[in-house]
Amino acid sequence: MSNKVQSLDLDNPNQPIQQQDGPVECLGKTFENDQARREYYLSILAEKLKDPEFRKIEGFPIGEDEDILNLSDPPYYTACPNPFIEDFIALYGHPYDPNEIYMREPFATDISEGKYDPIYRMHPYHTKVPYKAIMHYILHYTNPGDLVFDGFCGTGMTGIAAQMCGDKDTVESLGYKVLSDGSILQKSKNESSRDVEWISFSKLGARRAILNDLSTSATFIASNYNLSSGKSSFEKKANEILALVRKQTEWMYQTKHTDGQSAEIEYVIWSDVYTCPECMGEIVFWEVAVDVEKGKVLEQFDCPHCRSILNKKKIESQNVTSFDLSEKENITQRKQVPVVLNYSVNGRRYTKKPDQNDIDLLHKVNNEEIVSWHPTYKMPVGVNTSQPLNSHGFDKVHHFYTRRNLAVLAAFRSMAKSNELSVLTAVAFRITKRYGLTYQSGVWGAGGGPTNGTYYIPSLMKELNMLNMLEASIKKQVQGRENKCVERLNSIITTQSTNFLSAQKESLDYVFIDPPFGSNLNYSELNFMWESWLKIWTDNKNEAIENKIQLKGIDDYRILMTDCLKVIYTLLKPGRWLTIEFSNTSASVWNNIQTSLLDAGFIVSNVSALDKKKGSFKAQTTPTAVKQDLVISAYKPNGGFESRFVHESNEEGIWDFIRTHLGYLPVVKRDGDGLLKVPERDPRILFDQVVSYFVRNMREVPLSSQDFQSGLYERFSDRDGMIFLPEQVVQYDKARMSSSQLRQLDIFVDDEASAIEWLRQLLNEKPQTYQDIHPKFINELSGWKKAEMQLELAKLLDQNFLKFNGLGLVPAQIHSYLSTNFKELRGLEKDDLQLLKKAKDRWFVPDPNNEEQLQALRERDLLKQFEEYKAFVGKKIKLVRLEAVRAGFKKAWQDREYVTIIQVAEKIPGDLLQEDQKLLMWYDQAQTRYSDSNLF
Repeated sequence: MSNKVQSLDLDNPNQPIQQQDGPVECLGKTFENDQARREYYLSILAEKLKDPEFRKIEGFPIGEDEDILNLSDPPYYTACPNPFIEDFIALYGHPYDPNEIYMREPFATDISEGKYDPIYRMHPYHTKVPYKAIMHYILHYTNPGDLVFDGFCGTGMTGIAAQMCGDKDTVESLGYKVLSDGSILQKSKNESSRDVEWISFSKLGARRAILNDLSTSATFIASNYNLSSGKSSFEKKANEILALVRKQTEWMYQTKHTDGQSAEIEYVIWSDVYTCPECMGEIVFWEVAVDVEKGKVLEQFDCPHCRSILNKKKIESQNVTSFDLSEKENITQRKQVPVVLNYSVNGRRYTKKPDQNDIDLLHKVNNEEIVSWHPTYKMPVGVNTSQPLNSHGFDKVHHFYTRRNLAVLAAFRSMAKSNELSVLTAVAFRITKRYGLTYQSGVWGAGGGPTNGTYYIPSLMKELNMLNMLEASIKKQVQGRENKCVERLNSIITTQSTNFLSAQKESLDYVFIDPPFGSNLNYSELNFMWESWLKIWTDNKNEAIENKIQLKGIDDYRILMTDCLKVIYTLLKPGRWLTIEFSNTSASVWNNIQTSLLDAGFIVSNVSALDKKKGSFKAQTTPTAVKQDLVISAYKPNGGFESRFVHESNEEGIWDFIRTHLGYLPVVKRDGDGLLKVPERDPRILFDQVVSYFVRNMREVPLSSQDFQSGLYERFSDRDGMIFLPEQVVQYDKARMSSSQLRQLDIFVDDEASAIEWLRQLLNEKPQTYQDIHPKFINELSGWKKAEMQLELAKLLDQNFLKFNGLGLVPAQIHSYLSTNFKELRGLEKDDLQLLKKAKDRWFVPDPNNEEQLQALRERDLLKQFEEYKAFVGKKIKLVRLEAVRAGFKKAWQDREYVTIIQVAEKIPGDLLQEDQKLLMWYDQAQTRYSDSNLF
């Protein structure tokens, strides 16, 4: 019998398993069976693919018609732009009704959901938000049957979440109660008794999802999560294929036990081979650099030939030239040799050093031609692909696999239809030569895995038995399917650019997205290996990332994200919500995301935390990394406000905006038995929101910050330094009475603005002397930005706060003044000399009436500094006072001096510009206005 790996066709591999033998309904049509449904829509898709205009849709993947049709399952999923989305929306959507009563506060509760759910673990991806976490948001913002959109869907967790909102057990696992009428109740604290009560907030029922991603591998995985057939048919077919593949290839994983009986290899540890620079002797890294007993890799080690003291930087890689049977060409790659075999006999594990029989078997495997098709495509030039190419000579997809593992995958793919192909993709990126090993419980190789988000090839590699990995993949997917209540009609999936998605305006009820964040992950590069097995690749022209190879910087990223969010804004119904899950440690990316949101027309209402429970590698090992993801809640203003705003005067527009915005802010934020201050209700934050909205709508802001604050206090209610609508005050007062304390959010001091805010918070607690403040202030300065000018405490106090000296005041005035500003001194007698003594030289926060003159003096100083920056003629200003730049940009904007903003922006350090939301807003808008005026 030949040991060649044959293509074992069970039947036509291009047709999926029939999902239903009887009549099926799809998009309002009835078909004899599911196969008839598929054939009908495939024929329509095939005709669309012949249309050159259809292929011009931005984000159309790179691939042949035949491969796109084979992978697609229309109308539910197409491996290209889905032409049936309009039909889906027309059938299941509800047109926007301005008279519909819809009002939700932002979901302001921090969420913690783990990654160990069987559904979540069905298929790996670079990043995923647990679907149970997304369920909280969908239940809060939507009603059963509503349309939920995810424009960066990845593996489709939003679709799973939308469907599982109809599963009672899953909803109750989130901590909610479900009544017999479908009402969903959540815990709420009774403000009068402090007891916990259950209140209704949502309804049980699946929501419908529209999922999109630029990546074919992502939408393919999403289709298997959201549209896959039942457990039994999938399990039977997948195991049939694996049994045939095992029969053909299991000889490749055989070894001999010490007693001579046959055993199955579980994994093999491979080591890179180097050369000693002193004696040119061959060095096997495992043999010289690994302390096997202690389970660690040595930083220094001896050459076994000349005893020279070496480290990894000194030794030179050793390459070997061999014949590549797949490409029929000679290739030169780093030499790797097997050093440890882990195998099983009668259910027990053993390890050994490879013997001659094992070496002979490897030689035989490596000289075995693989008949079944397998990808041999050249890897793209990219940020992540240089290391494997330069260090190991891996420049084609098949180089990342050992020969036997490649043979197993090729045989499995030759028989798998699109439904079972997910078994292969679940291991095809992970079980490669990227797989490193770790030392656990006294065993080398007991753990391990690839470095996520990279193509990094380690010096010590763990080759797993691919047959066993496919078996484990089948089991994971079967377990996941057991836990799903999937209805195919609930989701529709498309593959294209979100910024060119065409659908009915104002048709979406809610949007949840986890988009790319700057240069965090280069998806199209990382997905290339997956997509090579699918034969359809991402067109990364509109991929919203930072990538130096693609010549995309942070500005390009912001523009691409803005374009995507503008499309989402158009499709979302007025008054409805967008949630963005944010996972990045970069302040510049954070600011660019928020700038994109605001440029698109959204208004940010709240930021909360999302704990996925299992951090990424960087989150676990980097001290400065963000341990929890952030969740941004933003809304599209309702149609009533937007239409009014066009006709209102500037001042009328300000108060209409504030009334509208306050209605979208959380009234109460809880922290155990206490309350958290809602920063979005701070008068200064509200003024920033007004400025941002007016600037983006090309309107003048007619009020100063002081006039604005005075107007706030006249028109709205003030509680604990926060502004509320009259109808919100009752709710807040009840919560405040039953709370143990009101906690301020911690402020991280890194520039002048945050230092002022920290001082304001400190002095709001009680007025203090310079001597009281100084030691506390010094302790907060360790994180100050390097390029930001650091002001002395005395100057910060002089320009932003007042110091009491009592000069020119009669005793009654002194007492009144102190009673207003120095709360801890109330109750002292008017003529008590101790009153003046205790109050003397204390700094305090001025009220708006006293602050106006102070701010005018400060602004004069800031603009004077800005004039120096305007006159600067060097390349870059090394040390910058950002508050001066902010003030100068605002003044230049008011004077329509857009060129000044652009020129000064180019003089200051780029990081300062990108990491400051206000500067970025002025700069972004100045560029737009300057371009629009045809001055470029």
